Amino acid sequence: MLFLQIHPKDNVLVALRDLSKGLSVDFEGRSFELEQDVPAKHKFSIHALAKDAEVYMYGVLVGKVNHDLKAGELITVENLRHASEDFQLGNRKLDWHKPDVSKFLNRTFRGYHRSNGTVGTANHWLVIPLVFCENRNVLTLKAALEEKLGYTLDSKDYSDEVDELISKYSAGASVEELLQVDLSSARANKSKNRLFPNIDGVKFLNHDMGCGGTRMDSDALCGLLAGYITHPNVAGATVLSLGCQHAQASILKAEILKRDPNFDKPLFVFEQQLEGTEKGLMQKAIKATFTGMVTANREERREAGLDKLCVGLECGGSDGFSGISANPALGYLSDILVALGGSVILSEFPELCGVEQELSDRCIDEPTAEKFMHLMKTYNAKAEADGSGFYMNPSPGNIRDGLITDAIKSAGAAKKGGTSPVAAVVDYPELANGPGLNLLCTPGNDVESTTAEVAAGANVVLFTTGLGTPTGNPIVPVIKLSTNTKTFEKMPDIIDINCGPIIDGEETIEEAAHRILDYVIAVASGEQIAKAVQLGQDDFIPWRRGVSL
Repeated sequence: MLFLQIHPKDNVLVALRDLSKGLSVDFEGRSFELEQDVPAKHKFSIHALAKDAEVYMYGVLVGKVNHDLKAGELITVENLRHASEDFQLGNRKLDWHKPDVSKFLNRTFRGYHRSNGTVGTANHWLVIPLVFCENRNVLTLKAALEEKLGYTLDSKDYSDEVDELISKYSAGASVEELLQVDLSSARANKSKNRLFPNIDGVKFLNHDMGCGGTRMDSDALCGLLAGYITHPNVAGATVLSLGCQHAQASILKAEILKRDPNFDKPLFVFEQQLEGTEKGLMQKAIKATFTGMVTANREERREAGLDKLCVGLECGGSDGFSGISANPALGYLSDILVALGGSVILSEFPELCGVEQELSDRCIDEPTAEKFMHLMKTYNAKAEADGSGFYMNPSPGNIRDGLITDAIKSAGAAKKGGTSPVAAVVDYPELANGPGLNLLCTPGNDVESTTAEVAAGANVVLFTTGLGTPTGNPIVPVIKLSTNTKTFEKMPDIIDINCGPIIDGEETIEEAAHRILDYVIAVASGEQIAKAVQLGQDDFIPWRRGVSL
Protein backbone atom coordinates (compact mmCIF):
# COMPACT_ATOMS: atom_id res chain seq x y z
CA MET A 1 0.00 0.00 0.00
CA LEU A 2 1.33 3.44 -0.97
CA PHE A 3 -0.91 5.70 1.08
CA LEU A 4 -3.53 5.62 3.83
CA GLN A 5 -6.67 7.50 4.83
CA ILE A 6 -6.70 7.23 8.62
CA HIS A 7 -10.37 8.20 9.16
CA PRO A 8 -13.26 8.41 6.67
CA LYS A 9 -13.67 12.13 7.48
CA ASP A 10 -10.05 12.96 6.57
CA ASN A 11 -9.39 15.05 3.46
CA VAL A 12 -5.68 14.25 3.30
CA LEU A 13 -3.82 10.98 2.75
CA VAL A 14 -0.63 9.81 4.47
CA ALA A 15 2.20 8.59 2.25
CA LEU A 16 3.46 5.20 3.47
CA ARG A 17 6.34 5.27 0.97
CA ASP A 18 8.26 8.01 -0.79
CA LEU A 19 5.96 9.06 -3.65
CA SER A 20 7.16 10.87 -6.77
CA LYS A 21 5.72 13.96 -8.42
CA GLY A 22 3.29 13.03 -11.17
CA LEU A 23 2.25 9.73 -9.60
CA SER A 24 -1.35 8.98 -10.54
CA VAL A 25 -3.52 8.52 -7.46
CA ASP A 26 -6.89 6.76 -7.63
CA PHE A 27 -8.91 7.13 -4.45
CA GLU A 28 -12.64 6.59 -3.95
CA GLY A 29 -13.51 7.41 -7.54
CA ARG A 30 -11.15 10.38 -7.75
CA SER A 31 -8.08 10.45 -9.98
CA PHE A 32 -5.34 13.06 -9.71
CA GLU A 33 -1.58 13.40 -9.94
CA LEU A 34 0.80 14.41 -7.17
CA GLU A 35 1.90 18.02 -7.56
CA GLN A 36 5.22 17.44 -5.74
CA ASP A 37 7.31 14.61 -4.38
CA VAL A 38 5.70 13.42 -1.16
CA PRO A 39 8.13 11.89 1.36
CA ALA A 40 6.96 8.94 3.45
CA LYS A 41 5.06 10.07 6.59
CA HIS A 42 3.86 13.30 4.95
CA LYS A 43 0.37 14.18 3.73
CA PHE A 44 -1.23 15.36 0.52
CA SER A 45 -4.68 16.72 -0.28
CA ILE A 46 -7.39 14.45 -1.68
CA HIS A 47 -9.16 17.29 -3.51
CA ALA A 48 -8.80 21.00 -4.13
CA LEU A 49 -8.92 23.17 -1.00
CA ALA A 50 -9.73 26.88 -0.99
CA LYS A 51 -7.84 29.33 1.20
CA ASP A 52 -8.82 28.90 4.90
CA ALA A 53 -10.40 25.50 4.20
CA GLU A 54 -10.29 23.09 7.13
CA VAL A 55 -8.01 20.04 7.06
CA TYR A 56 -9.00 16.87 8.93
CA MET A 57 -6.89 13.94 10.13
CA TYR A 58 -7.93 11.18 12.54
CA GLY A 59 -11.43 12.57 12.02
CA VAL A 60 -10.65 15.87 13.80
CA LEU A 61 -9.70 19.38 12.70
CA VAL A 62 -5.91 19.71 12.55
CA GLY A 63 -5.36 22.92 10.58
CA LYS A 64 -6.45 25.44 7.95
CA VAL A 65 -4.77 26.05 4.62
CA ASN A 66 -3.06 29.39 4.02
CA HIS A 67 -3.82 29.51 0.27
CA ASP A 68 -5.63 27.55 -2.41
CA LEU A 69 -4.36 23.99 -2.83
CA LYS A 70 -4.82 21.57 -5.70
CA ALA A 71 -5.65 17.90 -5.27
CA GLY A 72 -2.40 15.99 -4.75
CA GLU A 73 -0.54 18.92 -3.23
CA LEU A 74 1.98 18.29 -0.41
CA ILE A 75 0.91 19.62 3.00
CA THR A 76 3.69 21.77 4.49
CA VAL A 77 4.28 24.34 7.22
CA GLU A 78 4.04 27.00 4.52
CA ASN A 79 0.54 26.08 3.38
CA LEU A 80 -1.03 24.80 6.64
CA ARG A 81 -1.45 26.53 9.99
CA HIS A 82 -2.59 25.08 13.31
CA ALA A 83 -6.30 24.97 14.06
CA SER A 84 -8.35 22.80 16.38
CA GLU A 85 -11.94 22.39 17.48
CA ASP A 86 -13.26 24.25 20.51
CA PHE A 87 -14.53 22.05 23.31
CA GLN A 88 -17.20 22.18 25.99
CA LEU A 89 -18.86 19.95 28.55
CA GLY A 90 -20.74 17.28 26.60
CA ASN A 91 -22.60 14.04 27.20
CA ARG A 92 -20.82 11.06 28.72
CA LYS A 93 -19.61 8.58 26.10
CA LEU A 94 -18.51 5.68 28.24
CA ASP A 95 -19.32 2.72 26.01
CA TRP A 96 -16.21 1.04 24.67
CA HIS A 97 -15.33 -2.21 22.98
CA LYS A 98 -13.37 -4.23 25.51
CA PRO A 99 -10.69 -6.30 23.76
CA ASP A 100 -10.40 -10.05 24.10
CA VAL A 101 -8.11 -10.56 27.11
CA SER A 102 -8.32 -14.35 27.31
CA LYS A 103 -4.64 -14.72 26.38
CA PHE A 104 -3.59 -12.63 29.40
CA LEU A 105 -6.33 -13.43 31.89
CA ASN A 106 -4.19 -15.71 34.07
CA ARG A 107 -0.79 -14.19 33.28
CA THR A 108 1.39 -12.87 36.09
CA PHE A 109 4.71 -11.11 36.51
CA ARG A 110 7.30 -11.49 39.24
CA GLY A 111 7.66 -8.28 41.20
CA TYR A 112 8.50 -6.78 44.58
CA HIS A 113 5.47 -6.59 46.87
CA ARG A 114 5.27 -3.53 49.14
CA SER A 115 3.32 -3.21 52.36
CA ASN A 116 0.86 -0.70 50.84
CA GLY A 117 -0.30 -3.22 48.23
CA THR A 118 1.69 -1.91 45.26
CA VAL A 119 4.15 -4.11 43.37
CA GLY A 120 7.48 -2.99 41.97
CA THR A 121 9.04 -4.12 38.70
CA ALA A 122 12.49 -3.39 40.16
CA ASN A 123 14.12 -2.85 43.56
CA HIS A 124 16.21 0.31 43.93
CA TRP A 125 17.78 2.42 46.66
CA LEU A 126 17.56 6.19 46.13
CA VAL A 127 20.01 8.94 47.09
CA ILE A 128 18.46 12.34 46.42
CA PRO A 129 19.11 16.03 47.23
CA LEU A 130 16.34 18.28 48.51
CA VAL A 131 18.13 21.25 47.00
CA PHE A 132 20.72 21.80 44.25
CA CYS A 133 23.28 22.83 46.89
CA GLU A 134 23.58 19.12 47.77
CA ASN A 135 24.24 17.88 44.23
CA ARG A 136 27.98 17.70 44.82
CA ASN A 137 27.51 15.62 47.96
CA VAL A 138 25.21 13.26 46.09
CA LEU A 139 27.88 12.84 43.41
CA THR A 140 30.46 12.25 46.16
CA LEU A 141 28.31 9.41 47.50
CA LYS A 142 27.95 8.06 43.98
CA ALA A 143 31.73 7.99 43.54
CA ALA A 144 32.13 6.24 46.90
CA LEU A 145 29.39 3.62 46.53
CA GLU A 146 28.44 2.83 42.95
CA GLU A 147 31.52 0.98 41.72
CA LYS A 148 32.27 -0.68 45.06
CA LEU A 149 28.75 -2.15 45.19
CA GLY A 150 28.95 -3.36 41.59
CA TYR A 151 26.51 -0.96 39.90
CA THR A 152 28.68 0.74 37.27
CA LEU A 153 27.89 -0.17 33.67
CA ASP A 154 30.32 -1.07 30.90
CA SER A 155 28.03 0.77 28.49
CA LYS A 156 28.93 4.06 30.23
CA ASP A 157 32.67 3.42 30.44
CA TYR A 158 34.68 4.50 27.39
CA SER A 159 38.01 4.65 29.19
CA ASP A 160 39.37 1.74 27.13
CA GLU A 161 38.76 3.71 23.94
CA VAL A 162 40.63 6.67 25.43
CA ASP A 163 43.51 4.37 26.47
CA GLU A 164 43.76 3.14 22.87
CA LEU A 165 44.03 6.70 21.54
CA ILE A 166 46.59 7.62 24.21
CA SER A 167 48.67 4.62 23.19
CA LYS A 168 48.58 5.57 19.50
CA TYR A 169 49.35 9.24 20.23
CA SER A 170 52.27 8.30 22.50
CA ALA A 171 53.63 6.14 19.67
CA GLY A 172 53.67 9.19 17.38
CA ALA A 173 50.36 8.88 15.47
CA SER A 174 49.26 12.00 13.58
CA VAL A 175 45.83 13.63 13.88
CA GLU A 176 44.81 12.00 10.59
CA GLU A 177 45.96 8.58 11.85
CA LEU A 178 44.15 9.05 15.16
CA LEU A 179 40.91 9.73 13.32
CA GLN A 180 41.29 6.39 11.52
CA VAL A 181 41.88 4.30 14.66
CA ASP A 182 39.40 1.43 14.99
CA LEU A 183 37.98 1.56 18.51
CA SER A 184 35.43 -1.22 18.06
CA SER A 185 37.58 -3.81 19.86
CA ALA A 186 39.06 -1.51 22.50
CA ARG A 187 36.61 -2.28 25.28
CA ALA A 188 37.60 -4.85 27.86
CA ASN A 189 35.08 -7.22 29.36
CA LYS A 190 34.76 -6.06 32.96
CA SER A 191 32.49 -8.37 34.86
CA LYS A 192 31.07 -6.96 38.08
CA ASN A 193 29.53 -8.82 40.96
CA ARG A 194 26.84 -6.98 42.89
CA LEU A 195 27.18 -7.14 46.64
CA PHE A 196 23.37 -6.97 46.92
CA PRO A 197 21.93 -9.26 44.21
CA ASN A 198 18.30 -8.41 45.03
CA ILE A 199 18.85 -4.66 44.58
CA ASP A 200 18.75 -3.59 40.95
CA GLY A 201 20.53 -0.33 41.54
CA VAL A 202 21.46 2.48 43.88
CA LYS A 203 20.32 5.60 42.04
CA PHE A 204 21.73 9.08 42.61
CA LEU A 205 19.41 11.86 41.42
CA ASN A 206 20.41 15.47 40.78
CA HIS A 207 18.32 18.53 39.95
CA ASP A 208 18.58 22.33 39.96
CA MET A 209 15.61 23.13 42.18
CA GLY A 210 14.66 23.36 45.87
CA CYS A 211 15.39 27.05 46.45
CA GLY A 212 15.63 30.35 44.63
CA GLY A 213 12.49 29.71 42.59
CA THR A 214 8.85 29.96 43.50
CA ARG A 215 7.44 28.25 46.58
CA MET A 216 5.00 26.51 44.23
CA ASP A 217 7.92 24.88 42.41
CA SER A 218 9.72 23.84 45.61
CA ASP A 219 6.51 22.37 47.03
CA ALA A 220 5.93 20.51 43.77
CA LEU A 221 9.50 19.22 43.94
CA CYS A 222 8.81 17.78 47.40
CA GLY A 223 5.71 16.10 46.02
CA LEU A 224 7.66 14.69 43.09
CA LEU A 225 10.44 13.35 45.32
CA ALA A 226 7.83 11.87 47.67
CA GLY A 227 6.39 10.07 44.65
CA TYR A 228 9.79 8.51 44.00
CA ILE A 229 10.44 7.57 47.62
CA THR A 230 7.04 5.91 47.99
CA HIS A 231 7.26 4.28 44.55
CA PRO A 232 6.94 0.47 44.51
CA ASN A 233 10.28 0.22 42.66
CA VAL A 234 12.06 1.88 45.59
CA ALA A 235 13.07 -0.02 48.76
CA GLY A 236 14.35 2.99 50.68
CA ALA A 237 16.07 6.35 50.35
CA THR A 238 18.83 8.61 51.61
CA VAL A 239 17.97 12.32 51.43
CA LEU A 240 20.51 15.13 51.67
CA SER A 241 19.30 18.57 52.74
CA LEU A 242 21.26 21.76 53.24
CA GLY A 243 18.74 23.00 55.81
CA CYS A 244 17.83 26.58 54.89
CA GLN A 245 16.19 25.99 51.49
CA HIS A 246 12.52 26.34 50.48
CA ALA A 247 12.14 22.55 50.00
CA GLN A 248 12.17 21.60 53.66
CA ALA A 249 12.43 18.02 54.94
CA SER A 250 9.18 18.54 56.85
CA ILE A 251 7.35 19.31 53.57
CA LEU A 252 8.84 16.19 51.98
CA LYS A 253 7.74 14.00 54.89
CA ALA A 254 4.21 15.44 54.76
CA GLU A 255 4.04 14.68 51.02
CA ILE A 256 5.23 11.13 51.69
CA LEU A 257 2.40 10.57 54.19
CA LYS A 258 -0.14 12.00 51.73
CA ARG A 259 0.82 9.24 49.31
CA ASP A 260 1.37 6.46 51.84
CA PRO A 261 -0.11 7.13 55.32
CA ASN A 262 1.50 3.95 56.70
CA PHE A 263 4.90 4.54 55.08
CA ASP A 264 7.40 2.06 56.53
CA LYS A 265 10.39 2.04 54.18
CA PRO A 266 13.87 2.95 55.49
CA LEU A 267 14.28 6.72 55.05
CA PHE A 268 17.39 8.61 56.17
CA VAL A 269 17.42 12.43 56.04
CA PHE A 270 20.62 14.37 56.73
CA GLU A 271 20.92 18.17 56.98
CA GLN A 272 24.39 19.50 56.31
CA GLN A 273 23.91 22.62 58.42
CA LEU A 274 23.10 20.39 61.41
CA GLU A 275 25.81 17.80 60.78
CA GLY A 276 28.62 20.32 60.39
CA THR A 277 31.60 19.02 58.42
CA GLU A 278 31.24 17.40 55.02
CA LYS A 279 33.20 14.40 56.29
CA GLY A 280 30.78 13.86 59.15
CA LEU A 281 27.81 14.17 56.78
CA MET A 282 29.29 11.75 54.25
CA GLN A 283 30.26 9.14 56.80
CA LYS A 284 26.76 9.12 58.33
CA ALA A 285 25.12 8.97 54.91
CA ILE A 286 27.36 6.13 53.75
CA LYS A 287 26.67 4.04 56.86
CA ALA A 288 22.93 4.64 56.67
CA THR A 289 22.76 3.86 52.95
CA PHE A 290 24.80 0.69 53.30
CA THR A 291 22.78 -0.66 56.22
CA GLY A 292 19.55 0.30 54.51
CA MET A 293 20.59 -1.67 51.44
CA VAL A 294 21.35 -4.68 53.62
CA THR A 295 17.69 -4.62 54.65
CA ALA A 296 16.44 -3.94 51.11
CA ASN A 297 18.40 -6.91 49.79
CA ARG A 298 16.09 -9.24 51.71
CA GLU A 299 13.26 -8.47 49.30
CA GLU A 300 12.62 -11.08 46.59
CA ARG A 301 10.42 -11.22 43.50
CA ARG A 302 7.03 -12.94 43.86
CA GLU A 303 4.12 -13.54 41.50
CA ALA A 304 1.64 -10.69 40.95
CA GLY A 305 -1.37 -10.23 38.70
CA LEU A 306 -1.28 -7.89 35.72
CA ASP A 307 -3.71 -5.64 37.60
CA LYS A 308 -0.63 -4.54 39.59
CA LEU A 309 0.94 -3.03 36.47
CA CYS A 310 0.74 0.74 36.12
CA VAL A 311 1.95 1.66 32.64
CA GLY A 312 2.98 5.19 31.69
CA LEU A 313 2.46 6.11 28.04
CA GLU A 314 4.96 8.45 26.40
CA CYS A 315 6.11 9.54 22.95
CA GLY A 316 9.15 11.48 21.88
CA GLY A 317 10.89 12.16 18.60
CA SER A 318 7.50 11.46 17.04
CA ASP A 319 6.96 11.19 13.29
CA GLY A 320 4.17 10.89 10.76
CA PHE A 321 3.83 7.16 11.45
CA SER A 322 3.46 7.50 15.25
CA GLY A 323 -0.31 7.82 15.12
CA ILE A 324 -0.83 4.85 12.81
CA SER A 325 1.58 2.23 14.16
CA ALA A 326 3.18 2.40 17.63
CA ASN A 327 0.66 4.73 19.31
CA PRO A 328 -2.50 2.79 18.38
CA ALA A 329 -0.70 -0.43 19.32
CA LEU A 330 -0.18 1.05 22.79
CA GLY A 331 -3.81 2.14 22.75
CA TYR A 332 -4.89 -1.46 22.24
CA LEU A 333 -2.50 -2.60 24.97
CA SER A 334 -3.93 0.11 27.26
CA ASP A 335 -7.44 -1.22 26.71
CA ILE A 336 -6.21 -4.75 27.54
CA LEU A 337 -4.67 -3.57 30.83
CA VAL A 338 -7.76 -1.58 31.79
CA ALA A 339 -9.95 -4.61 31.08
CA LEU A 340 -7.66 -6.66 33.37
CA GLY A 341 -7.94 -4.12 36.21
CA GLY A 342 -4.57 -2.49 35.63
CA SER A 343 -3.64 1.20 35.48
CA VAL A 344 -2.61 3.38 32.54
CA ILE A 345 -1.29 6.96 32.61
CA LEU A 346 -1.63 9.26 29.58
CA SER A 347 0.10 12.62 30.04
CA GLU A 348 1.70 15.38 27.91
CA PHE A 349 -1.29 17.77 27.91
CA PRO A 350 0.08 20.05 25.14
CA GLU A 351 -0.11 16.95 22.93
CA LEU A 352 -3.82 16.45 23.60
CA CYS A 353 -4.71 19.72 21.86
CA GLY A 354 -7.54 19.13 19.41
CA VAL A 355 -8.85 15.96 21.04
CA GLU A 356 -10.14 17.61 24.22
CA GLN A 357 -13.78 17.02 23.29
CA GLU A 358 -13.32 13.28 22.81
CA LEU A 359 -11.33 12.85 26.03
CA SER A 360 -13.62 15.02 28.12
CA ASP A 361 -16.66 13.11 26.82
CA ARG A 362 -14.92 9.88 27.88
CA CYS A 363 -14.41 11.11 31.45
CA ILE A 364 -16.29 8.97 33.96
CA ASP A 365 -18.36 11.89 35.28
CA GLU A 366 -18.86 15.62 34.73
CA PRO A 367 -16.55 16.84 37.55
CA THR A 368 -13.72 14.78 36.05
CA ALA A 369 -14.43 16.21 32.59
CA GLU A 370 -14.54 19.76 33.96
CA LYS A 371 -11.19 19.26 35.71
CA PHE A 372 -9.59 18.07 32.47
CA MET A 373 -10.95 21.00 30.48
CA HIS A 374 -9.88 23.47 33.18
CA LEU A 375 -6.32 22.14 33.22
CA MET A 376 -6.08 22.25 29.42
CA LYS A 377 -7.42 25.82 29.18
CA THR A 378 -5.34 27.13 32.07
CA TYR A 379 -2.14 25.55 30.77
CA ASN A 380 -2.62 26.87 27.22
CA ALA A 381 -3.57 30.34 28.47
CA LYS A 382 -0.42 30.50 30.58
CA ALA A 383 1.66 29.44 27.59
CA GLU A 384 0.08 32.08 25.36
CA ALA A 385 0.54 34.76 28.02
CA ASP A 386 4.24 34.00 27.98
CA GLY A 387 4.45 34.31 24.19
CA SER A 388 3.82 30.72 23.21
CA GLY A 389 0.97 28.24 23.06
CA PHE A 390 0.22 24.60 22.37
CA TYR A 391 0.57 25.39 18.65
CA MET A 392 4.33 25.84 19.29
CA ASN A 393 4.77 22.27 20.54
CA PRO A 394 6.01 20.44 17.39
CA SER A 395 9.81 20.31 17.22
CA PRO A 396 11.85 20.73 14.01
CA GLY A 397 12.25 16.94 13.94
CA ASN A 398 8.49 16.43 14.27
CA ILE A 399 7.83 18.83 11.40
CA ARG A 400 10.53 17.34 9.21
CA ASP A 401 8.88 13.93 9.55
CA GLY A 402 5.32 14.95 8.86
CA LEU A 403 3.83 16.45 12.04
CA ILE A 404 3.09 19.88 10.62
CA THR A 405 0.77 21.23 13.36
CA ASP A 406 0.28 20.54 17.04
CA ALA A 407 -3.21 19.20 16.32
CA ILE A 408 -1.78 16.62 13.88
CA LYS A 409 0.77 15.60 16.48
CA SER A 410 -1.82 15.53 19.26
CA ALA A 411 -4.42 13.50 17.37
CA GLY A 412 -1.82 10.80 16.81
CA ALA A 413 -0.34 11.02 20.32
CA ALA A 414 -3.76 10.55 21.95
CA LYS A 415 -4.07 7.14 20.29
CA LYS A 416 -1.85 5.78 23.08
CA GLY A 417 -4.79 6.14 25.46
CA GLY A 418 -6.99 3.60 23.71
CA THR A 419 -10.77 3.83 23.95
CA SER A 420 -11.65 3.09 27.59
CA PRO A 421 -13.34 5.66 29.85
CA VAL A 422 -11.15 8.19 31.64
CA ALA A 423 -11.23 7.08 35.26
CA ALA A 424 -9.35 10.06 36.73
CA VAL A 425 -7.74 13.39 35.86
CA VAL A 426 -4.74 14.23 38.03
CA ASP A 427 -2.63 17.37 38.32
CA TYR A 428 1.16 17.26 38.68
CA PRO A 429 2.79 15.90 40.86
CA GLU A 430 0.06 13.75 42.43
CA LEU A 431 -0.52 9.99 42.21
CA ALA A 432 -2.33 8.73 39.10
CA ASN A 433 -2.14 4.99 39.66
CA GLY A 434 -5.80 4.13 40.18
CA PRO A 435 -7.38 1.36 38.08
CA GLY A 436 -8.28 2.41 34.53
CA LEU A 437 -7.11 5.24 32.29
CA ASN A 438 -5.65 8.23 34.16
CA LEU A 439 -4.92 11.61 32.56
CA LEU A 440 -1.92 13.32 34.20
CA CYS A 441 -1.15 17.00 33.53
CA THR A 442 2.47 17.24 32.40
CA PRO A 443 4.37 19.11 29.69
CA GLY A 444 5.15 17.49 26.36
CA ASN A 445 8.87 17.50 27.17
CA ASP A 446 9.84 13.81 27.10
CA VAL A 447 12.00 13.69 30.22
CA GLU A 448 9.87 16.02 32.35
CA SER A 449 6.77 14.00 31.47
CA THR A 450 8.41 10.61 32.04
CA THR A 451 9.81 11.88 35.35
CA ALA A 452 6.29 12.92 36.37
CA GLU A 453 4.61 9.68 35.25
CA VAL A 454 6.97 7.66 37.42
CA ALA A 455 6.28 9.89 40.43
CA ALA A 456 2.58 9.33 39.73
CA GLY A 457 3.04 5.57 40.11
CA ALA A 458 3.98 4.12 36.72
CA ASN A 459 6.09 0.99 37.27
CA VAL A 460 6.72 0.54 33.52
CA VAL A 461 6.86 3.28 30.86
CA LEU A 462 6.16 2.55 27.18
CA PHE A 463 7.76 5.19 24.98
CA THR A 464 7.08 5.43 21.24
CA THR A 465 9.50 7.20 18.91
CA GLY A 466 9.76 7.74 15.18
CA LEU A 467 13.09 9.55 15.07
CA GLY A 468 14.78 7.75 17.98
CA THR A 469 15.51 8.94 21.52
CA PRO A 470 17.50 7.37 24.37
CA THR A 471 15.20 8.63 27.15
CA GLY A 472 15.11 6.50 30.30
CA ASN A 473 14.39 6.82 34.02
CA PRO A 474 16.45 6.04 37.15
CA ILE A 475 14.00 3.64 38.83
CA VAL A 476 11.52 2.44 36.19
CA PRO A 477 12.23 0.56 32.94
CA VAL A 478 11.42 2.71 29.91
CA ILE A 479 10.66 0.47 26.93
CA LYS A 480 11.27 2.16 23.59
CA LEU A 481 9.12 1.34 20.55
CA SER A 482 9.94 2.57 17.05
CA THR A 483 7.15 3.57 14.70
CA ASN A 484 9.08 2.36 11.64
CA THR A 485 11.56 -0.35 10.74
CA LYS A 486 14.23 2.05 9.42
CA THR A 487 14.68 3.74 12.82
CA PHE A 488 14.65 0.40 14.63
CA GLU A 489 17.42 -0.99 12.43
CA LYS A 490 19.44 2.23 12.67
CA MET A 491 19.29 2.51 16.49
CA PRO A 492 19.07 -1.04 17.88
CA ASP A 493 21.03 -0.09 21.00
CA ILE A 494 18.28 2.21 22.32
CA ILE A 495 15.05 0.77 20.86
CA ASP A 496 13.46 -2.40 22.23
CA ILE A 497 10.52 -3.09 19.92
CA ASN A 498 9.81 -2.42 16.24
CA CYS A 499 6.26 -1.45 15.28
CA GLY A 500 7.29 -0.99 11.65
CA PRO A 501 5.62 -4.28 10.59
CA ILE A 502 2.28 -2.49 11.06
CA ILE A 503 3.25 0.07 8.40
CA ASP A 504 4.61 -2.70 6.17
CA GLY A 505 1.31 -4.61 6.37
CA GLU A 506 2.95 -7.58 8.09
CA GLU A 507 1.22 -7.25 11.47
CA THR A 508 -2.07 -5.98 12.85
CA ILE A 509 -2.48 -3.48 15.70
CA GLU A 510 -3.83 -6.28 17.90
CA GLU A 511 -0.93 -8.62 17.11
CA ALA A 512 1.58 -5.86 17.88
CA ALA A 513 -0.15 -5.07 21.19
CA HIS A 514 0.04 -8.72 22.26
CA ARG A 515 3.73 -8.87 21.33
CA ILE A 516 4.44 -5.67 23.29
CA LEU A 517 2.57 -6.88 26.37
CA ASP A 518 4.52 -10.14 26.36
CA TYR A 519 7.72 -8.05 26.41
CA VAL A 520 6.35 -5.80 29.19
CA ILE A 521 5.68 -8.86 31.35
CA ALA A 522 9.23 -10.13 30.78
CA VAL A 523 10.70 -6.72 31.70
CA ALA A 524 8.44 -6.37 34.75
CA SER A 525 9.66 -9.80 35.92
CA GLY A 526 13.33 -8.93 35.51
CA GLU A 527 13.72 -11.55 32.77
CA GLN A 528 14.39 -8.96 30.06
CA ILE A 529 16.38 -5.75 30.56
CA ALA A 530 15.12 -2.70 28.67
CA LYS A 531 17.69 -0.96 26.47
CA ALA A 532 17.49 2.29 28.44
CA VAL A 533 18.34 0.35 31.62
CA GLN A 534 21.23 -1.41 29.89
CA LEU A 535 22.61 2.00 28.90
CA GLY A 536 22.12 3.51 32.36
CA GLN A 537 19.90 6.22 30.85
CA ASP A 538 18.83 7.71 34.18
CA ASP A 539 17.06 10.87 33.01
CA PHE A 540 15.39 12.92 35.74
CA ILE A 541 14.06 16.47 35.25
CA PRO A 542 11.44 17.94 37.61
CA TRP A 543 8.91 20.24 35.95
CA ARG A 544 9.01 23.91 36.84
CA ARG A 545 5.33 24.78 36.69
CA GLY A 546 6.01 27.67 34.33
CA VAL A 547 5.72 27.12 30.61
CA SER A 548 7.29 23.99 29.24
CA LEU A 549 5.72 22.47 26.16
